[in-house]
Formats: sequence, C-alpha cells, structure tokens
Amino acid sequence: MKLSEIKNHLTAVEAVNFMLPDGSFVPENFHVTEVGLIIKNFIDCGGTVRKETVVNFQLWDANDHDHRLKPGKLLDIIALSEKVLGIEDHDIEVEYQGTTIGKYGLDFNGKDFLLINKQTACLAPDACVMPKPKQKIGLKEIGANTVNTCTPGGGCC
Repeated sequence: MKLSEIKNHLTAVEAVNFMLPDGSFVPENFHVTEVGLIIKNFIDCGGTVRKETVVNFQLWDANDHDHRLKPGKLLDIIALSEKVLGIEDHDIEVEYQGTTIGKYGLDFNGKDFLLINKQTACLAPDACVMPKPKQKIGLKEIGANTVNTCTPGGGCC
C-alpha cells in the first residue's frame, strides 16, 4: 500500500486497527512511535546495484491502556512527516515487535489495516546458480521401474 492510499482510508474509518497475519490484532493502545523514510542502497547477488525507498511506520504496544490513536491524529503525524522529511508517495512498510522486530507490508480490507508477511527472495535468479530440486522417489517405486533395468542374459551388466 502506498502512503496516498492509507491517507485515503484514514479519512473513511472510525478507528485505526492493525490485524496481524495470524488474525489477531495489535492491541488498541498501540503507539506509532515512528513515521520515517528509509532508503536502502544495496547490491544484489548478481552484482546489480539497487535502491529501495519505503515509508516506515513503527508500531509499539505500550502499557498506556487509555491511549487510542484516532485516524485524524495519524493523518496529522503523516502530514508532519511529509513536510519535515520530504516524504513522497512510496510503499509503506510496518515494523511491529513480536519475538523480534517484524517487517510487514500493508493492505486494507475495508475496515482494518492488514499487516502482510514479507518474504526474502533472490533478486538475480539468472545470475544465481540455484540447485534443481531433487526428485523424491519412494523405495517401492525403485523396483517397479523395469524399463531401464538389467535382466539376466540381457547384456547390460
């Protein structure tokens, strides 16, 4: 989801709810502790120089049980971040503390914001030497294939 999309959704919702991939929710007393611009310059495994830019939201589950972030307040935080940091309309990445800091993509189901699991991948599959998966054969199947097997007197041994 791009920054412009979350801003549009925030104008139409009554509450800001983030659903985790397992269907549970970030506790409603969460804080947005950071809205930032992350620029990542790197070289992939094929030697190609790459650059990624994302808007980062960091969610924090606080012990502030009376806290509820309203959509208008989050819009204000986003507007200040855009003004001060020069943030443009990039994809959003959300950080949230699980057993470690998790990074998620963001989607919307019409009511709640959905934290979507992110995956790693090879960015240069043509340059990487990836082993082909081995074919798994059961022991029963080994003796069943008689097309390429030797027989007594067949001359193959």
